[in-house]
Amino acid sequence: MATTVAEIETDYPIPVYRFLVSFPYKGKDEKEEFTTRFSEVSGLDIGVETITYKDGLGKKHMPGQSTDINITMKRGLVRKGSGFYEWLTSISLNKVEKKDITVSLIADDDPKSAPLITWTVTNAFPKKLTAPSFNGGSNEASVESLELMADNITIAFTG
Repeated sequence: MATTVAEIETDYPIPVYRFLVSFPYKGKDEKEEFTTRFSEVSGLDIGVETITYKDGLGKKHMPGQSTDINITMKRGLVRKGSGFYEWLTSISLNKVEKKDITVSLIADDDPKSAPLITWTVTNAFPKKLTAPSFNGGSNEASVESLELMADNITIAFTG
């Protein structure tokens, strides 16, 4: 069991509530990147399909192709808009601006702190934007959900 502060920092799991998501976007003059806040990110899954080969002696299992990467991001809906609607509606005839997105787990509440772990999602594009559920008897915040499809995920441990 960890007893010192240094042992706790290296041996205890990192809390999942401190994370940042960075999207590239084209500003008026040049390509830039912005960091935005989400309340939830899920689907950062890396896996392979399995192939079962049956012969007269039994079954053999082999790895196949990589599984599809489907990422869901949820965040509070604000009055100024999100830009995700424009990104989704820009898709036409297989033409879409794919983006590389990073999700970084950070050590403290300062967004400028160095990331401990970074997931880099390559060639992501939106496939679904879900509006919040409306309920007249609720006082919950309105949350939009963005589903993305991507080509690849890499993980970098920097902390």
